[in-house]
Amino acid sequence: MLSSWRRTREDQHVKERVASVFEDVMLRFSGSTMLHLMTLGLAASPLTNMEAVRLFCRTAALAITISYVYMLSFYSSCLVFTGYLETGYRHGCFCRRVPKPDRLDSKPAWYQPNLTHVHTANNPGVHGMDPHPQDSHLLLGCVRRCYGDWITNTYVKPFVVLLYLVYISFGLMGFLQVTQGSDPSALVAMDTATVLYTRAQQRYFSSYSPVIGFYIYESAPYWNASVQRDLLEYAKGFQRISWLEAYLNYLSDHNQSTSQPRENFTRTLRQSFLREPQFAHFADDIIFAERGQGEEPDVAASRIFLVAKTTENKREEMSVLLDTLRRLSLTSRVRFLIFNPSFVYLDRYAAAVSSPLRHSLLAVLFLLGLSSLAVVEPLVSVWLGLTLLSVQFGVLGFMTLWGVELDCMSVLCLISALGHSADCSSPLLCGFASGRGESRTRWVRVALERHGVPSLQTLICYSAALVPVGSVRSNLTRTLFRCLTLTAGCSALHTLAFLPTLLTFLPPSKTRGHRPGGGEGQRQEVECVEMNDSTRVVDQITTV
Repeated sequence: MLSSWRRTREDQHVKERVASVFEDVMLRFSGSTMLHLMTLGLAASPLTNMEAVRLFCRTAALAITISYVYMLSFYSSCLVFTGYLETGYRHGCFCRRVPKPDRLDSKPAWYQPNLTHVHTANNPGVHGMDPHPQDSHLLLGCVRRCYGDWITNTYVKPFVVLLYLVYISFGLMGFLQVTQGSDPSALVAMDTATVLYTRAQQRYFSSYSPVIGFYIYESAPYWNASVQRDLLEYAKGFQRISWLEAYLNYLSDHNQSTSQPRENFTRTLRQSFLREPQFAHFADDIIFAERGQGEEPDVAASRIFLVAKTTENKREEMSVLLDTLRRLSLTSRVRFLIFNPSFVYLDRYAAAVSSPLRHSLLAVLFLLGLSSLAVVEPLVSVWLGLTLLSVQFGVLGFMTLWGVELDCMSVLCLISALGHSADCSSPLLCGFASGRGESRTRWVRVALERHGVPSLQTLICYSAALVPVGSVRSNLTRTLFRCLTLTAGCSALHTLAFLPTLLTFLPPSKTRGHRPGGGEGQRQEVECVEMNDSTRVVDQITTV
């Protein structure tokens, strides 16, 4: 909005200037806002299996809505206020009337007004007037005089295309190595006791799994030989801390049968086995339930602890083991559960790999439908959809190569990357597609001048805001910093390099809808009437 406002003329009425800004900006701004809300809405829906992501996206959607209302109301009012200041020829900071041009030489440089192209067509020699004051802007001057010509140069294009192929290759390399972030130590600050414990455990005891609790939560016929075989078979292959196995060995050592009536089995367990000093600690693993008066209590619930031997692929093996034991618990006649605190993270991120990709595809489909309803150039929506997928693919691949796993924070960043890349690339695409009658290269340069510079300024501010984030000693914040840095980098590459190069030789066409000589029939005669006021000279253009 600010860039479009700077391209308007100060001698226009404020209403006309604001209308021009809204006509130029609001369609794209409304579309990107709807894309943000649609993407965040999908992530806040039951389609996402992470409550932390849903909570964040609900809050972010509210923030996007408030931002949209703010831009329509307060920020637009600021532009109107600035417009009336310029119309009254007052200073933008001090609201004081600016002296006449012939008196400006006695004022400091910082006091000079920002004169746009006012009465310069017929009075180019007026002192202090610059026909294109925005050209003095450093970034715009560099884009117009250097970068636009360089990026569209015939000899540069092959290298940019090669760079994009390298980008896709490394993104694919990282995409094939995506892993789920199920490490609990990633949720705490660096150099804490939890992180030190995790490092020591991975260094010295990485060949062992976490201790798995095997909980039998219903009364079971432990005295039955077939039940004993089933339970021993389930625990086979684990390092075990099992009261049942110790008790069966105790019976065998005392020449007693392991298959006894319930009363004998329970009485020996309570009155003999658990009173032995070496077996007394098993009393915490068995819960007895009273039956009737004079009857032996029944074993209502019990637990066994298991530790598995693993290899280097510890996380994958734990995931397979968890799924196998859970499927077994559904078919076994002994009702049991297995649990370890680390299983919370394995469950939480079970669908984390597919979630951002699914949201990306749905967001692109929504974008295509929105573009068709808004009567936008169809190829613009296709280009924008491909750009969003390309940025998403690159961020996902490069963050894996940077050592970032797919946890709740990285999933949030992938979701926000869609809206950020749309904000950066959609103005450039729309600006290019709106031009007719000249070469592709010419309209790429015009689009870079009009929309590439605001996008570059946005990326610079975005990157500057990330600098303090990178200094926070926290694993989650470090993940946030890396993902958002990759989002800014990939969006900048597409907006300033890949799209300007690809649009010079790929659709949409610039000749469609252009009629040579059609402008002659639409030429209008104008009469220029010079009007003087107390402060400046204005060209009043009246159509005859």
